[in-house]
Amino acid sequence: MIRLALPLAATLIALGACAPKAPPRAVPGVECNAGRLGGLTGKPRSPEAEAEALRLSGARTVRWLEPDAAATMDFRPDRLNLHLGADGKIDSTHCG
Repeated sequence: MIRLALPLAATLIALGACAPKAPPRAVPGVECNAGRLGGLTGKPRSPEAEAEALRLSGARTVRWLEPDAAATMDFRPDRLNLHLGADGKIDSTHCG
């Protein structure tokens, strides 16, 4: 019986590692909509632009992304990404 315990435990641990990842959890009732943000393109980075982006998109958080900056690849449906051009103005927007 004891001889079987170690191989059985190793098998269960190995099978547990094969379980699929859980999908990202969406925040109920909070979803970003970047389609409403066309008027922000070309505006400089500012607290006012951020507040307007949050209000128009319905997002909960904003992430400013500068040219060639590193960013995590995690998807968050409640986050708005504002991409800045080399001139420091909003170049594009998307959710996630």
